[in-house]
Amino acid sequence: MAEVGAVLRRSDAPKSGYRGRRRGDAGFADRFRKPIVAATLAFGDLVAAIAAVSLSRAFIGMTGAQPPGPKYFLIAFLILTFFCVRLYTGCGPSPYERFRLRTIGIGGFVAIELLVGVPNGQSGLLIVTGFSDALHLLIFGHYVEAMIRTLLIYLDLWGASVALVGCGDNSRKLAQLLVHQPSLGLRPIGFIKTSRDRELGNAALPLPLIGAIADLGRSEFAIFDSADELSALTSAPQAWMSSCRFLLVEDVHDLQSLWLRTRMLGGAIGIEIRRDLCLRRNQVLKRAIDILFAIPIALLVWPIIVVLALAIKLVDPGPAIYVQERVGRNSTTLRILKLRTMYADAEQRLEEHLCRDPLARAEWQRFFKLAHDPRVLPIIGKFMRHSSLDELPQLWNVIRGDMSLVGPRPFPAYHMNSFDNEFRVIRASVQPGITGMWQVSSRSNGDLQVQKAQDLFYIRNWSIWLDIYILLQTVIVVLNGKGAK
Repeated sequence: MAEVGAVLRRSDAPKSGYRGRRRGDAGFADRFRKPIVAATLAFGDLVAAIAAVSLSRAFIGMTGAQPPGPKYFLIAFLILTFFCVRLYTGCGPSPYERFRLRTIGIGGFVAIELLVGVPNGQSGLLIVTGFSDALHLLIFGHYVEAMIRTLLIYLDLWGASVALVGCGDNSRKLAQLLVHQPSLGLRPIGFIKTSRDRELGNAALPLPLIGAIADLGRSEFAIFDSADELSALTSAPQAWMSSCRFLLVEDVHDLQSLWLRTRMLGGAIGIEIRRDLCLRRNQVLKRAIDILFAIPIALLVWPIIVVLALAIKLVDPGPAIYVQERVGRNSTTLRILKLRTMYADAEQRLEEHLCRDPLARAEWQRFFKLAHDPRVLPIIGKFMRHSSLDELPQLWNVIRGDMSLVGPRPFPAYHMNSFDNEFRVIRASVQPGITGMWQVSSRSNGDLQVQKAQDLFYIRNWSIWLDIYILLQTVIVVLNGKGAK
């Protein structure tokens, strides 16, 4: 089990408005959770699809072209596709996998839309319309689902109930992980003791005991951290008389992958783990996407860069854009461009501040960031760091091929040297990016261990789907500003 921190106390669980509801209310919610979740998600997709298709056609009409009329009846096919790929269960899969499935469903919708429109329209205009529809459907649907998922989590409706079989360390850590990441769709309700837990005695548990193996029917899922316990249970006839589904969780933190495939090999189960980022064709595809997006974005934002540069010069004399040396791919020196958010004598100000304030020095050694940084320019500097607009010049690094839009952030040498050598080699094997997993998950609130875990997760689980997901989540993070320093 991946290390996720100290054992969670019940009082540490995320609060929501319905934590204190009456037992009768909870029973009603549990009984009708699935249809409520499915109906809410489907309604959100319906509204998002109508808005996306309408806006797509409006944009095309603004160019002077006459797009084919929207066929709203096909949206029913889109909703049915999402239902068939299990996007409406409310018990997973992970947000990244949900994004991939959503993209596949939208691809099917656009294909049907094109087939229906071919007899009555020009093929070139139909292709442009289909691409525009797909883009709007993906963006609108992603953000609407994120809002609905947040609401359902708040109402305690998101996530299937889970019983953790066994009270050992792995089960406790998993309980903490599921409580703090409700978007995974599994809501732990308690532990079930097994024969292996007798030596635990009255040790405190982060969640209550909910009974014995015979009580598994009270939950929708049962999670086992031991193959022996699972085998012993499933060999009993009564195990198949309950609708409870079983999950076996093994400690494969160093082999983690979102895209696992299972194979039956005689009486054994084989797990195939892909490393897609190592394939040459995928690196070429990633580079093509970088160019496709970076050039038009750079053309759109250059007036913003000019205005911010003028504002910097008004606050503090000196160059508005500066070059900073970071560690790039294959441990080469990467010279990244940034809008200056600090005073020209920033290093001197930092050293003086750290000498005066031991608490600030401890914070710096842990995060290499300061919540109250004396180097930051007033107003304009804080604004750019809060909104991440100081990173915009790095689009030139992307166009030039030094960086990617998505990847582990390039760190200064002193930051990289704080990690172990093995991780530094892995991290330097991929192209650094403007945004990445760490930025959309914890931003500056993550310490070195969090940064290492999330960068490894990205490198081991890379896919085009994950890159696009991170780009869309970056918009939410930047607008929210949470964790910016």
